[in-house]
Amino acid sequence: MAGPTRIWTDIDYEREGKQVGYLHLHHSVTRSAYGDIMIPIAVIRNGEGPTAFLMSGNHGDEYEGQIVLCKMIRSLEAKDIKGRVIILPAANMPAALDGARVSPIDQGNLNRAFPGDPDGGPTRQMAYYIDSVLFPLADVFHDLHSGGSSLDYVPFVSIHESYDASINERGMAALKIFGAEHAIVWTGTKDLRYSTNASMHRGVVTLGSEFGGGGSVSVSALKMVERGMNNLLRHMGILPGKPEPTSTRTRLMSVGGKEDFVYAPEPGLFEPFTELGDNVTAGQPCGQVHFVDNPARAPVPCHFKNAGMVICKRHFGRVERGDCVAHLAHDFRG
Repeated sequence: MAGPTRIWTDIDYEREGKQVGYLHLHHSVTRSAYGDIMIPIAVIRNGEGPTAFLMSGNHGDEYEGQIVLCKMIRSLEAKDIKGRVIILPAANMPAALDGARVSPIDQGNLNRAFPGDPDGGPTRQMAYYIDSVLFPLADVFHDLHSGGSSLDYVPFVSIHESYDASINERGMAALKIFGAEHAIVWTGTKDLRYSTNASMHRGVVTLGSEFGGGGSVSVSALKMVERGMNNLLRHMGILPGKPEPTSTRTRLMSVGGKEDFVYAPEPGLFEPFTELGDNVTAGQPCGQVHFVDNPARAPVPCHFKNAGMVICKRHFGRVERGDCVAHLAHDFRG
């Protein structure tokens, strides 16, 4: 049986008021024998009420969530809320500082590391702390993602389907209240290595998201995230007032299994045939791989297996065999 976490903090999760501090993850290396990886965390509490746990930097090269949560840490005060808000703006801190999807220390992908290990490498230790300490405190959890360096997304907020009908129902209500133009229900995986599935396994209402990508920062996505986060906290009764209505109706969509994903068949230079938001048919060409080291060789095509809307496409031009080059979403028929 796993033991207690080895991560420590001066933060008191039950204390009233606003605290901004660090989680300390011991990391002994040549340049720092008794060193810690210091992971910023904020806790804002005002009396009894629900707890919202907001996290970004699960992948270090996904920036909209990190920016919005840093702004919230500076602007949100205890007098503004009822209940508690826990904010973790750079959950995989080494990856965030490196601008990379995975940690440069242990190559750990935090979003494939749950439920973690208190005696594992830094990434698995952090996953264990989130899973064993922070998830049990939360009534709602939002893990804010973007496409990262390698992918571009139509911005959306999302939920994963769980085995708990009550969690699914409350998650769907939060999904709609967020107010994004597109909302996705992930139906293809219940893999507990993902933060969202791990939190639902703990009984927490959970949202995910993909707010853009390409390793850049979208102004429109930032505005959507800020409005949506306020709507979520109002929906939970943590912030006063009603959620802000949006000028557009949310399009509810779903992503299924591997049949919705297209992969590069060969290493080379990928030429896409579609743009984000395009509607495609089953069998339609997605793109083709060129071979600049052997330009006389004919390019190798790849095709969509399903019909749907292109919700995601690869950002980088160079591909290796097995790289995802696009995936689809469909109108949700739940």
